[in-house]
Order: sequence, then structure tokens, then C-alpha cells
Amino acid sequence: MPNRSTDSVFQLIHSLQKSEKRNFKLYVQRNSSSPDLKIVQLFDAFDKMKEYDEKELINKTVSIKKEQLSNMKAHLYRQILASLRVLESNENIDIQMHEQLDYARILYNKGLYLQSLKILDRVKENAIEHNQISFLIEVLFLEKKIETLHITRSMQDRADALTDQSNQTNVQLVRVTKLSNLALQLYSWYIKNGHARNKEDEKVIENYFKQHLSDDIKNPEGFYEKLYYNQSYCWYAFIRQDFLLYYRYTQKWVDLFTDESGMKEMETANYIKGMHNLLNAHFTLRNYNGFSKTIQQLETFRDSDIVKQSNNNRVQVFIYLYTSKINQHFLEGTFKEGIAMVPEIEQQLKEFSIYMDHHRVLVFYYKIASLYFGAEDYDTAIDYLNKIINWKVDLRTDLQCYSRLLHLISHYELGNFQLLEYLIKSVYRFMAKMQNLSLVEEEMFKFLKNSFYLSARKLQPEFEKLLDRIKDLEKSKFETRAFAYLDIISWLESKVYNKPVYEIIREKYLAGKRMAHH
Repeated sequence: MPNRSTDSVFQLIHSLQKSEKRNFKLYVQRNSSSPDLKIVQLFDAFDKMKEYDEKELINKTVSIKKEQLSNMKAHLYRQILASLRVLESNENIDIQMHEQLDYARILYNKGLYLQSLKILDRVKENAIEHNQISFLIEVLFLEKKIETLHITRSMQDRADALTDQSNQTNVQLVRVTKLSNLALQLYSWYIKNGHARNKEDEKVIENYFKQHLSDDIKNPEGFYEKLYYNQSYCWYAFIRQDFLLYYRYTQKWVDLFTDESGMKEMETANYIKGMHNLLNAHFTLRNYNGFSKTIQQLETFRDSDIVKQSNNNRVQVFIYLYTSKINQHFLEGTFKEGIAMVPEIEQQLKEFSIYMDHHRVLVFYYKIASLYFGAEDYDTAIDYLNKIINWKVDLRTDLQCYSRLLHLISHYELGNFQLLEYLIKSVYRFMAKMQNLSLVEEEMFKFLKNSFYLSARKLQPEFEKLLDRIKDLEKSKFETRAFAYLDIISWLESKVYNKPVYEIIREKYLAGKRMAHH
């Protein structure tokens, strides 16, 4: 696993692109009188390090005493941010607006009120065009201050106009705040609890949603109101596993950015997240054509300047695009072809290691393990699953549970029967302790406990019985979690019909395509 340094200066320097490093040095030299700049030496020492090591840093910067290091690092950090601010102000709309607002305040402090108001007018136009309510409130606040304290005679009936605009903007802000709070709380519930596990969970989330979707926010108007309204419905439907409703609102979420394409630059992360959820909805509903088209859209977006110029956007697009590409191989049963992507994914995981949280990395390991499992390379699947199982981090319990289950089935496939008895007990204990056993898993465990004592002839009818029982459970929406992590039905069908699992899934995919075509 990549070694992730926690030193903030190290992380910031290693996130810089070549042009940003060059710009930093020019910025420091322009803004410093000293020709022999200690700060540049410190920067170079950080830049050459593969991992953060304070002793090595002190050895490489002999001009800096140990007791000076903390202050020098803080100064270096501020200077890098200042140089980035100058560089990004031409490309980033909200940084530009902040800058203009600062200029208006400077002119106000100089007593040049009319010049200040002229700049504020430009910022206001920009804020309205890009739906930036918080900027609008700041502009109106300064405009009112100027009008209240100084007689500018800049406009007749100005007091009424400013009052009306302030009231309207405040109403908008309250609505956006209510909807963004609702979206955040629902998302937080999902992160903590996952899908609704039973009728009680479903009731709790329904009551919460109805209670907080008050009448004043049921008809969203501006961009942000619509965005958070669609997100709220998206998480609500996803938790309740109402996947048609989930699809409908993820599509509306993405369509917002088609209707107002300028907002892709302002809210890139929200656009990427919307595309991810739309892909997830297509995947869950087996919308093969919609899935394929949306992947192409995301690939096209990956090559745009908006993504290329931002590490954050590059990382997010990588995570969601490659998750979907792996899912496409799961859908189509093309596991062996999917394995060809693994070196590229590993390389990107290494490149982006300082930006990615552990959970994202482990999800990739689980998906890669599933590719190898589907391609019947059980040894390599086990290698990846061991990385998850042996990682002593408090992570999503569902991921840990299903990694253990897939690990167990991989050993079963390899015929490692001596290990199985121990593994079955340990996995069962782990899952029971997590209170994570669904009916599907209970059935799987019952089967695995008994089956490896049976001869091949007696085993076949047991597989058939288990397949029938699990097919019945598939109809329950509270059991879908098990199928989302592991295509147990296809695996059982591969045993019953004596075919590789990838052939079973491929046949289903081709049959689904034919039905969609007709």
C-alpha cells in the first residue's frame, strides 16, 4: 500500500505541477529582497523527497537551524498558497470574484466610493450569472454600507432597490440552505448505515424525508435549489432501494448541468458526482445502452481543460470512470478483458495516493479481486482480498464482510478444504459480530458448512436447492445488498450448469441486449 505522508507542506509540494513549481520560484524571487533564499532551499529539499523525513530535511537544509524549521515551514506553506492564488485567479471564477470584492473594499477604504460601486456592479452581474448567492449577499452588504454612510447620489430609489434585492436573496439563501442540509443529512445516513435493511429503517427514512421537505422548498427555482432538491431525492431513493426513482433524479441532477453548461466549471465536483450516480443507476437497472453512453460522456469530460487543470477533478474522474469501467466488465461478463486494465489502475492509485482516502483504495481492491474471481484466477483474487482483510483500519464493515465471503468462496473453488472449516467459522463470527448477516448470507453459510463433506454427485442437487432459495430471496428489496457486492446467483448457476461464471454472465448480457433491441 502506498505510504501516505501526513506532513501538510510535503503533501502540498507533491501536489504541484511543473508549471506551478516554476511559478512559485518566480513569485518568491519577485517578492523577496534576499538573493540566497532559504525558503527555496527548503522547497527543493521537500520536492526531492519520496517520503517525509524530518532528519533528512534538516541535513539537506544546513542554512536552517532545527529550531527555525517549524516557522520556515509555515512561511513556505503560506508563500506556496499565495503563488497559487496568483496563478489560479485567471482560471477560477470564484477566485476572480473574491479578488474583485477585495478591490472594491480597498477602494472603499480609500474613500473612492463611486469606483468601489462600479466594481461591485460587475461582481454582482458575475454572481447572478453563476448563481453565486453568497457573493451576492456580500456585494449587497457593502453596497448598503456605502449608501448608508455616504451620500453617493449614484441612483434614485436606490434604497428600495437594494432592500428588495437583499430580501429576495435572503429568501433564496434560506431555501438553498434547507435543501443542502437535507441532502447532506440523507447522504450522511447512507454512509453510516448503508441501504435500508428492513421495514423499520425504511419508515425512519421516509418520516425524516417528509418532515424536512417542507412546503416552501417543494418547488425549487434556482440552480442550487434544483441541485440539492435532486440530490435529496437521489439519496432518499437510493437508501430505500427504489432504483427507478434513483435513476430519475440522478438524470435530473446531470441534466441541470446540460441546461446550464457554465456551471460545470463552478461546480465540477457536483457534476462528476452526478455522473457517477447516473452510471450507478444504469448499472443497477442493467440499462446497458444508457450505461455505455454515460461512460463515453465521462471519458470525453476527462479530456477537457476543466479536469486536466485540477488535481481534485482528475482524481474524482479517475475514481468514478474506472469504477464504472470495471462495472461494465461485470455487466458484460468480460472479466479477462477487464484484467488488462489492472496495471493502469495500480499506476493511477500510486500517482494519486496522497489524495485518496483508504476506503476508495479498498473499493478498487475489492473490484479488482472480483475481476480475477470472475476470470477464475482465484489465487490472484485472494491476493487482493488479503490486502483488504489484513488492513487494520476501521472501514466500512460491508466491504470487510464481503471481502471475507469472496475470500472464502475463492478457497472453496481452489479446493482448499483443510482451510475451509476454519475460514467458515471465522467469517461467520466476523459477520455475526457486525450484525451484518442477511438471509442470503445465512443460506450461503448453511450450504458451505455442510457441502464440503459431500461427494461431487451429492453436491449438485444441493447447489440446485440453494439456487432456488436464493432466487426467491432476490425478490426482496432488503436483500439487494448481497447481490450488489457478489453476483451469487450467477456463481451458483455456473455450478448447476457446469459452465464458467463469465459465460453465464455473458449470456445474460447478450439476452438483455437482444430484449432491449426488440
